[in-house]
Amino acid sequence: MKIFGLSGILLIATAGLAAQGVPQMQNDVLKTTAGDLKITPIRHASLMLEWAGSVVHVDPWSQADYSAFPKADLILITDTHSDHLDLKAIATITKADTLVVGSEAVARSVATARGLANGGSTEVELGGKKLGITAVPAYNLTRGPVAGQYYHPKGRGNGYVLTFGNTRVYISGDTECIPEMAEIGNIDVAFLCMNLPYTQTPQEAVECVKKVRPKVVYPYHYYGQDPKTFEAGLRGETGVEVRLRNWY
Repeated sequence: MKIFGLSGILLIATAGLAAQGVPQMQNDVLKTTAGDLKITPIRHASLMLEWAGSVVHVDPWSQADYSAFPKADLILITDTHSDHLDLKAIATITKADTLVVGSEAVARSVATARGLANGGSTEVELGGKKLGITAVPAYNLTRGPVAGQYYHPKGRGNGYVLTFGNTRVYISGDTECIPEMAEIGNIDVAFLCMNLPYTQTPQEAVECVKKVRPKVVYPYHYYGQDPKTFEAGLRGETGVEVRLRNWY
């Protein structure tokens, strides 16, 4: 176990830590003013957040075995593509009172989902504590299947800023380095995508970090790209710690 102190937050990195019934996977624990936040990378864009005795799953995807994971109190979906919106995986981790939050496009495909447009905010109660959720834009600036079309058109998908006490976590979703990132501000932990041809290169993701300025950043959703290129691009960038984890 290693303990890292960074800008007033405490991160405990643990390898192979297993909760009851949960596969042995690397996870990190973030000390927040509202209690511990455990972060478990799962696969690709999928991750699990545990806080206040509750479980939040982000973009569950059936390429991971979700039968071994705890059921979700909250599921966040960023986009309508199958590596984010997987009805089978959602069903596997859903219980009677699971809340699903997604973009308005996601809500049209998931009957139980609460739709949240870019710029919208909501608050949910988990374990007697309030979790703030803000949907932020996630879209392509230049990349698409043909000229004039984009893999991720503006308004269809969401990134999310989650507020745990006074700790803010940014999940980028599928996006390029859009201007709105400069407006997010005050982020403790960020998850930034980087894969071609659908989102962006590691070098472009470096520019996203310079806009968002997180204290800790995890490259994720990087299939086919080398996250070490991203890490190298941020060497010497003060106040930012890069966390490489095994998503594949």
